[in-house]
Amino acid sequence: MALIIREAVREDTATLLGFIRELAIYEKAEHEVAATVETIRESIFGRDSVTRALICEQDGEPVGMAIWFFSYSTWQARNGLYLEDLYVTPKARGLGAGKAMLKRLAAIALENDCGRFEWSVLDWNEPAIRVYEAIGAEPMKEWVRYRLAGETLRDFAES
Repeated sequence: MALIIREAVREDTATLLGFIRELAIYEKAEHEVAATVETIRESIFGRDSVTRALICEQDGEPVGMAIWFFSYSTWQARNGLYLEDLYVTPKARGLGAGKAMLKRLAAIALENDCGRFEWSVLDWNEPAIRVYEAIGAEPMKEWVRYRLAGETLRDFAES
């Protein structure tokens, strides 16, 4: 039951959207998913996309995904790798799929001379936090993430 990590291709669009919906359900936010097959296809596989994705397969069946992009650190004057979402189907949890994708992303970060590899996790997601701490990742407690979205974003931009 070998795990294979590969770069996602255009034909994986529906699979990625399915995983995104499953993740949103897990995070109690299914109602927030606005993504469609078309928007995923364009935003990840479109000509000007800066976003990439990995698929994890077990015996040829997709069991997980990671969606990521390069960020930038002004202090380091180097790119970083930012993991937007990591998801493993319930039936494949505990098999090392999440850790395998994290290792592949760490390798991609090193291959591209990134100064850091970062992601966010919901504070109640204890299973994920345990995995992250087990690989040596540390929370950045001194930073608070802020967001403008929807009408608030539009109102601010137009003010």
